Amino acid sequence: MDIDKALKLVIDKLNQWLTDLIQLLPNLLLATLIFVIGIFIAKRIRNFAKKSFHRFSPTSTLTSLAVNFVYILSIGVVVFTTLKILHLDTTITTVLASAGVVGLALAFAFQDIASNFISGIFISFRKPFNVGDVIKVKDYMGNVEEIRLRDTTILTFNGQYVTIPNKDVFQNPIENYTKYGKRRLDIKGGVSQGDDLNKAQKVAMETLAEIEGIIKEDTTFLYDGLGESTIDFTVRLWVNTSENGSYLQVLNDAIIRIKEVFEQNDISMPFPIRTLDFGMKGGKTLADMGIHIAKEKDGEQKN
Repeated sequence: MDIDKALKLVIDKLNQWLTDLIQLLPNLLLATLIFVIGIFIAKRIRNFAKKSFHRFSPTSTLTSLAVNFVYILSIGVVVFTTLKILHLDTTITTVLASAGVVGLALAFAFQDIASNFISGIFISFRKPFNVGDVIKVKDYMGNVEEIRLRDTTILTFNGQYVTIPNKDVFQNPIENYTKYGKRRLDIKGGVSQGDDLNKAQKVAMETLAEIEGIIKEDTTFLYDGLGESTIDFTVRLWVNTSENGSYLQVLNDAIIRIKEVFEQNDISMPFPIRTLDFGMKGGKTLADMGIHIAKEKDGEQKN
């Protein structure tokens, strides 16, 4: 008797499910049709957005982010429409509410990743540098190899790949040596206090103007201090390239040419000179000290 009741309950339940399925069948077919058409339209929207954002977006990284956002948003509209037809929108809302709580917890757990991601978006908008630029961030200097939403990769002049989190890039000063297409170098030195300063300045400027790569009109030679044994000067040169190899080559050539032209014109670059004073208040020479010491030694020998 119990078996008959159980069997009847199962049959009734199956009949109810079948009835519900038959009633739901039109909505199911309509939902399937809308889902397929919606996916097709979403892909067309993604392609259109890719072409549109490519014209206005400053970087390909930002373009990809915007296109993916539009595509995911379109897919979300399609899914919600489909679930609405199937009368499952209430269920999915509950699931999303739970997912929101989980997402909030994950946001606290991965806040550094989120910070790098947001910094990458700001960097894409501000565009302080491009791939190939020579930049310096913190203690790292080199060519920018890749700009991603989470980090930036630099190839240093020592041949090392350095990946810097975008949070550090965004929050620290960025020195861009490529932005203006030229780069400055300073050469410090000194000439003897007995040399003709105008002559030294003139011959140095003339020889520097002959070096390839130097911007002549931006070159300056200025005396800026009195050293212990020299008149100090600083040569400020602008090089018409930001490439590190060319920059160092110009620096090398400039130093060689300045030394050569000074030697040709009898302009000396003396070593530091020191004066030894053996008296508490001055006035005693080394010769006097030597004689005094010798006299003391003679006295000790006589005793």
